[in-house]
Amino acid sequence: RVFSREQLLDSVWGRDIYIDERTVDVHIGRLRKLLNPGGEQDPIRTVRGAGYALDDRFAKAE
Repeated sequence: RVFSREQLLDSVWGRDIYIDERTVDVHIGRLRKLLNPGGEQDPIRTVRGAGYALDDRFAKAE
């Protein structure tokens, strides 16, 4: 499933506050560094023009 930046913002900060959608990109970048310090496989997939999704390979591993 692909989550748009707006959906992620609403889920994390709520609808009552205005935060630029590009803020999500910064936080996704930080998550990527924490989840994958070796830089091997990225568990977060960027869907251009749509948002972000978790890579299916990582969801099935659990």
